[in-house]
Amino acid sequence: MRTVRIIGGGLAGCEAAWQLASRGCNVILYEMRPGVQTPVHHTGDLAELVCSNSLKSDTLPSAQALLKQELRILGSMLLGIAEQARVPAGKALAVDRDEFARRVTSAISAHRLIEIRHEEVTDIERMPRPCIIASGPMTSADLTMSMRTFLGMEHLYFFDAISPIIDAETIDFSELFRGDRYGDSEGDYWNIPLSETAYKSFVSALREADPIPERPWEKMAYFESCLPIEEIARRGDRSLAFGPFRPVGLYDRDGVRPYAVIQLRLEDTAASSYNLVGCQTRLPISDQKRIFRSLPGLKNAEFLRYGQLHRNTYVEAPRLLESDLSVRIDSGIRIAGQLCGTEGYMESIGTGLLAGLFFWMEEYGTSIPALPEESMLGALCSYVSATESKPFQPMNANFGLLPEAPKGLRGKARRRAWHAENSRTKLLEWVQKQVYRRPVTALTDRGDGNG
Repeated sequence: MRTVRIIGGGLAGCEAAWQLASRGCNVILYEMRPGVQTPVHHTGDLAELVCSNSLKSDTLPSAQALLKQELRILGSMLLGIAEQARVPAGKALAVDRDEFARRVTSAISAHRLIEIRHEEVTDIERMPRPCIIASGPMTSADLTMSMRTFLGMEHLYFFDAISPIIDAETIDFSELFRGDRYGDSEGDYWNIPLSETAYKSFVSALREADPIPERPWEKMAYFESCLPIEEIARRGDRSLAFGPFRPVGLYDRDGVRPYAVIQLRLEDTAASSYNLVGCQTRLPISDQKRIFRSLPGLKNAEFLRYGQLHRNTYVEAPRLLESDLSVRIDSGIRIAGQLCGTEGYMESIGTGLLAGLFFWMEEYGTSIPALPEESMLGALCSYVSATESKPFQPMNANFGLLPEAPKGLRGKARRRAWHAENSRTKLLEWVQKQVYRRPVTALTDRGDGNG
């Protein structure tokens, strides 16, 4: 078995490394941190989450839960670790991000077939094949330039904003109420209720503030699913109230639905910090302090992390990639994670898993049949390799990628439930026929190489 080199120790890179090593493959995993840091990472741990600590819904029949179902079928290591590090978040799978990163780092480091090299890769052409590029949205400038030269294309990009994190001890919870939408759980979220007056005042403050200006050589191209709140506020007086601050399914201590609601989600198992859900921003720190401290319960808030904007890099996948994530001009390279044009944590884990699995199948002379189009993973691979949408934009898992459900099924819930069961059936058939001809080692395996 040849050694597979993986560039990037994020979600995709770590999942790919585990999938390969657990099947007896030698892996060299390159991670430039902590020697070379990015503007948004803070540690040298593998799989550090930088935007949100939420891996989104884990309740079928949502698209994100469907994706998780498929990853469980395929034996995702990182999803298993996420479940070990989870914190209460209603229907969502959210994690203590520090514990999650530590567990992933420990598991990868302990596998005897994985060698971790903390060094920056700057030249793709000289990298031995096979190779997986999973350097993520914060790919270094030198590696980006090397990819641009080698692939013969200009990178596309969008700007991603992240939300502030507040010290729990500085929040006045007496002004907030506890509850999840529609009362689906015991109340994992704290909620900041906003009256119409408070909401309008908050929106006015956002509109009057001046965001950090873009640099002359960069054009702002936001990802629509992660817009800064000041940008949303400019799109309409009630755009936030119908968007991230929607009060639907939430009722305050008096049983009244507020005009708008800002939710606080736990960041860690010790309940020492909370994320302001949906409050991603690129406002200056002074404006963030002033505007967010005007909210009920946050008068004395101390920020453990301010909202910020960072550039996300991705390739023009439909022009470059096959459905098995291999590069058309060099099949010895696969691109996985957000770099290949998927957007989201679970999507990164999924493409990393597939990149590793596909290389293993090739090494053992196994043809790589297309994933079922009825599966979310199959639909994502099809999208990044064949979509005709222009300009190409990164994509989250969503039901719009899947084939239509039978026409006799009426109602969104019934159609989505059918998709969930159909995906499970089709993917299990694919797995049983094509993939696991050798058993996969368990999560507790420390690398005997016999997987």
